[in-house]
Amino acid sequence: MEPEKERNQLFLYSIAMSKQVPTVRLCNGHEIPVLGYGTYLAQQGQCVELVKKAIDIGYRHIDTAFLYENEVEIGQAVRDKIGEGVIRREDIFVTTKLWNTFHDPQHVAEAFRRSYDMLDLSYIDLFLMHSPMGLRFAGYEYADMQPKDADGNMLFDETDYVETWKAMERLVASGKVRSIGLSNFNSEQIERILAVATVKPVVNQVEVNPGYDQRKLIAFCKERGIVVTAYGPMGRPHRTTYGNRNALGDPKVVEIGQKYGKTGGQVILRYLIDIGTIPIPYSTNDERMRQNIDVCDFKLTEEEIEYLASFHSARTIPFLPLKSHKYYPFNIEF
Repeated sequence: MEPEKERNQLFLYSIAMSKQVPTVRLCNGHEIPVLGYGTYLAQQGQCVELVKKAIDIGYRHIDTAFLYENEVEIGQAVRDKIGEGVIRREDIFVTTKLWNTFHDPQHVAEAFRRSYDMLDLSYIDLFLMHSPMGLRFAGYEYADMQPKDADGNMLFDETDYVETWKAMERLVASGKVRSIGLSNFNSEQIERILAVATVKPVVNQVEVNPGYDQRKLIAFCKERGIVVTAYGPMGRPHRTTYGNRNALGDPKVVEIGQKYGKTGGQVILRYLIDIGTIPIPYSTNDERMRQNIDVCDFKLTEEEIEYLASFHSARTIPFLPLKSHKYYPFNIEF
């Protein structure tokens, strides 16, 4: 196929797929697509092409974080696609996160500035506090993100995340970030934030998959106008620890998919949308990336939803090195 013709076909495919992905309205009036492209494992050297490919396929919601060390490449990919006329800045929703070593209010603005500058997209759509658990500040470089003592134990900082939140609120007034939110917060911690917030958190990003479906936390957040975004949507299928029972490849899930002309993975993503979350799957495989976004043209029945819920077993990402932290969020049910 001629390069120009191929580009035109990609452009038309991108527009068609992006229209298939609806948005939901956040509590502050901004819109967020109901499915995103996660970039946790997208490393330097591959991220530009992956994100460009995701945009061409139709993704309009890209999730990153300072921790992932790929904000520069994500910003470049988005700017390139804007330059090519595939998208406008307002067509795409970009999330990044404040890392745990920056919880002290005196570090929040500078940490944000670095992410803002690396993305270089005029504004950031959503800035999340990556977790309620602070780590000791050691500097602003990537090498400073995992401070440890001589025995290899994480060095904690007990800055109250409420004070971190207040510093994040001040960022919104700058116009450089449109929305702020939380990640890995439990219900009690969210209530503490809501009790003092002058800018309400719009999102809580947590692990959600059939093996750990977070139904109580989702309901809790919904009652308070907070959207749940779901990382680890497939339940980390390469991990067999922590008792997690896998839905991916399950014969009944595959059978449900066949009914709709979908794969088991697509059924899982649809399940997460149907229970009220926004999944953010990651893949480097072209066909899997296309499949992951092609989940908005069917809905599961109540019986099928309940079958997917039967996989509930255990969290796959328990942050064990942080378990003794004062603000460890997973010691209560939700």
